[in-house]
Amino acid sequence: MKPGLERLFRPKTIAVVGGGAWCANVIRKCREIGFAGPVWPVHPGRAQIEGETAFRDVADLPGPPDATFVGVNRHATIDVVAALRDRGAGGAVCFAAGFSEARDEAEDGPRLQAQLMAAAGEMSIIGPNCYGFVNYLDGALLWPDQHGGIRCDRGVAIVTQSSNIAINITMQRRGLPVAYVVTAGNQAQTGFAEIGEALLADPRATALGLHIEGIGDLRAFERLAAAARDLGKPIVALKIGRSDQSRAATVSHTASLAGSDAGSRALFERIGVGQVETIPEFIETLKLLHVVGPLRSNRIASLSCSGGEASLMADLTLDHGLVYPLLNDVQKTDLRAALGPMVKLANPLDYNTYIWPRIDAMTAAFTAMMDPSLALGLVVLDFPRGDRCETADWDSVIAAVDQTRAASGVPMGIVASLAENMPERVANRLLAMGIAPLSGMSEGLKAAAAAARLGQKRVPAASVLLPRTPRNAEVLTEAGAKAALAVHGLWVPCSEQVASPEAAAEAAARIGFPVVLKGEGIAHKTEAGAVALNLADAASVRKAAGAMTAEGFLVEEMVTDTAAELLVGVVLDPAHGYVLTLGAGGIMTELMADTASLLIPADADAVAGALRRLRIFPLLEGYRGKPGVDISAVVQAIMAVQAYVIAHHGQIEEVEINPLLCGPARAVAADALIRIGEADD
Repeated sequence: MKPGLERLFRPKTIAVVGGGAWCANVIRKCREIGFAGPVWPVHPGRAQIEGETAFRDVADLPGPPDATFVGVNRHATIDVVAALRDRGAGGAVCFAAGFSEARDEAEDGPRLQAQLMAAAGEMSIIGPNCYGFVNYLDGALLWPDQHGGIRCDRGVAIVTQSSNIAINITMQRRGLPVAYVVTAGNQAQTGFAEIGEALLADPRATALGLHIEGIGDLRAFERLAAAARDLGKPIVALKIGRSDQSRAATVSHTASLAGSDAGSRALFERIGVGQVETIPEFIETLKLLHVVGPLRSNRIASLSCSGGEASLMADLTLDHGLVYPLLNDVQKTDLRAALGPMVKLANPLDYNTYIWPRIDAMTAAFTAMMDPSLALGLVVLDFPRGDRCETADWDSVIAAVDQTRAASGVPMGIVASLAENMPERVANRLLAMGIAPLSGMSEGLKAAAAAARLGQKRVPAASVLLPRTPRNAEVLTEAGAKAALAVHGLWVPCSEQVASPEAAAEAAARIGFPVVLKGEGIAHKTEAGAVALNLADAASVRKAAGAMTAEGFLVEEMVTDTAAELLVGVVLDPAHGYVLTLGAGGIMTELMADTASLLIPADADAVAGALRRLRIFPLLEGYRGKPGVDISAVVQAIMAVQAYVIAHHGQIEEVEINPLLCGPARAVAADALIRIGEADD
């Protein structure tokens, strides 16, 4: 940790400024968690708070405190922080709200936040508008409310902007060992990334979980990911904002498909941060990572004593990217020896109940299943209610799993189909044995999928192109957009711009039939009836042009060797940079919503990988005897669009090719849109 955050998060002395109930709670919680150092209340009018002698002012403290909870109003907070800075304090948590998040009539919030930053100087502060932190490793906290965690020797670190979500996570009964929980608040001085990097530097922290509302500093986030990679400690993010509407001013299909969610997903994929969708998945993924770390592949095995459970485990992996490998000959031989002739051998395996509760028999069966190529073995086991049922036989399964883990070297987990059927006491016992206790089939398998994605080897990517919003952006004509992109290597059709139906017919004759006719000055031409395809003679061109209400016409060669249509687009995402979106093109764009997104710059291998993730990729390869497309030409076209964006960094708001006509020998831009402005230097 950097020195200021080291003192703040691992304090030897704590001060609490303020006399309200929140401040009294901080002192009480310090006592309850077993904080070993002195706690110094500060209040000008009280002699004691919670049994501790109070000091009138920060200047009266016996020494500079390592960590201070500032629990006074927003105006007084600024003066207290300045006094702490002058005293040489380590750092402070600013509890008060009403700073940059407050938009009052006088706009006092942003002004006060600027004053707070000036008052802090080089002293580390967390917040404002946050609850602070709990350090469960050393028994230290600046936390004004309840929390449900307990001391531990090692565990995961969690950072969130939401104090209430932080409280809720500490109340979990799933056995997740939490080393730190930190609420970041406004991140006025110290952001998510800096907090996360400081926590991961503690050798007792095994993984980092982030609940993210927004990423303010892309470069800092890239540094956090690099530090985590160097330390071999994974990061999992629960990012909110999927429901955000696209910007109202967008004119391309790309903008309606991309946006903040696509940008954040592309960023996390690029820098190796795992992403989950719900708090239970967040907890289960962190738990699995704490026990076994990132998985070396997506190959798993499942064992249960019920065919119904085996079927559920099989069904639940369909959308997660996990694989149940077919049993090899060695597995079949060893399983048949362990289970006899009556059991149907498969993965997932229903091993039946007749070997219960024989530890040796279950160990033999479980070990036979664990081929060395597997990344994880899961045993489905719901524990009975201890208040109503006998539980001894379930202990035999735990013993067999433990022996299997030791004998096979394959990481093991026990997964309950219902979260409540993995009691906390059992989860803690399994954790101590090095077995991952997973609460809920769906959450457990999603955790395995996230851990497998985190285990993929990645070549560190170049830094993303930082977002820069242009001024006075305007939409180029289609002909102008194509000409601009052609300079960077994009293949465009032979074309002419004309002003009248008669001139269109003459241009078509020069280009050669068949041709395409488009009305100019219309954003979405197909929907407006401003596109006529496959016109075979001059009369057809004149008639089609006469039926269009347009400012002018664009006559183009008709591309006839098309095997597939793609969308290639770039949208400026103010939070994440330039989002490059690839997807099904033409009239299928919104209907299929089949897209993959990257952040610029992306190399050719990443672009090819994104194409392979599309559902229509089999069509590109050649489907049911039909010819495929030249993938290298498609990649080259996409790289040309990217090259244009990079060359005009700070000027581009949107670029779209839709469709990119892909054939066996070339990829041609049938339509192009660019919105470009002036760089705001």
